[in-house]
Amino acid sequence: MAYQAIEIKNDGPVCSLTLNRPHNLNALSAQMVAELEDFLQRLPGESKTRVVILRGAGRAFCAGLDLKEQNRGGTGLGTSTTDTVESQRRMSDLVVAMRRAPQPFIAAVRGPAAGGGFALALACDVRIAGESARFNAAFIRIGLSACDMGVSYHLPRAVGTAVAAELMMTGRFINAQRALATGLVSELHSDAEVDAAAAKLALEMTETSPLGLRMTKECLWASIDAGSLEQAIAVEDRSQVLCVRAGYIEEGARAFLEKRKPHYKERA
Repeated sequence: MAYQAIEIKNDGPVCSLTLNRPHNLNALSAQMVAELEDFLQRLPGESKTRVVILRGAGRAFCAGLDLKEQNRGGTGLGTSTTDTVESQRRMSDLVVAMRRAPQPFIAAVRGPAAGGGFALALACDVRIAGESARFNAAFIRIGLSACDMGVSYHLPRAVGTAVAAELMMTGRFINAQRALATGLVSELHSDAEVDAAAAKLALEMTETSPLGLRMTKECLWASIDAGSLEQAIAVEDRSQVLCVRAGYIEEGARAFLEKRKPHYKERA
């Protein structure tokens, strides 16, 4: 698929995924959803891509659903109940695909991340914000529930139930400073420095072993959902055994003893 609503650039093991509708604040159109679907379906097979940085073109991260297109009937949400279910699931499945992808996602957020844009940012493993960043669960302000595209799952885990309830039940915006204070984002920079900060973090991730990074993402989220300490440890033990058997620890240990950065190679 030739992408128009998104832009993909690869720099070695780091992929930059840009939501590329700046004239509409990168609102989620049917075309953008289809292109994100295609990209995310291909991503697990892209072994050379180890980290994905998600950003928005122009002055916004993503303003959420394209309401102008929705009013024209272009998204499918306003037709039959069956069409609405299918269209809703297609958007929600983007979040599931991001979580299932072996590559970590870093959100580099400038400007508004509203509604579905907020959901995409929350689906990333790490969020870095510029000073202009602001987030809200906009769904509740347009006659919907704020529980959409994984927000009711991810947001309480990021900021706690009280702050999540406040934001979801009002649709209030949370600014970059408060986002940092509540743990919604892990770093705050000037807008001009956000991309460089995301690239720096991505580089640090790529300096780990390929399997170790993949297993860490998988185990982290499995442990968050684990019903007990024993379940979490079982997943951790599996991850460590796989990493040991893959042989990456040999180079890691040598590099540690020689006081240098490790140089991991892909293994079959």
